[in-house]
Amino acid sequence: QVQLVESGGGTVQAGGSLRLSCVASGHSFSSYGMGWFRQAPGEEREFVAAVTSGRSDNYASAVKGRFTISRDNAKNTLYLQMNSLKPEDAAVYYCAVAITGGTYYATRGYKYWGQGTQVTVSS
Repeated sequence: QVQLVESGGGTVQAGGSLRLSCVASGHSFSSYGMGWFRQAPGEEREFVAAVTSGRSDNYASAVKGRFTISRDNAKNTLYLQMNSLKPEDAAVYYCAVAITGGTYYATRGYKYWGQGTQVTVSS
């Protein structure tokens, strides 16, 4: 059974940093792309960042230059380093495993999802 478990969320002041982790179990995802999405209350789930199996990355314009996505295939773990956090970054953050050939910036491009971790940014 495939399972993705996110951790590392919490409350941080604006300008601070957090590192999210997503541990995958039940399958090796080293040959798959993976991504991070976020969803604020009343909003649709939106793309944050993605990394291919070859470690090429893409970012939403809102987070580019502040967030860094990375992966450790030996640990089957995906990371999201978030720096210079802003109140508008507050959301539940989800990791996901991409569908091969799927659209990396859309939720339809992913087939497995974690349960999410809450990030709160105080101003």
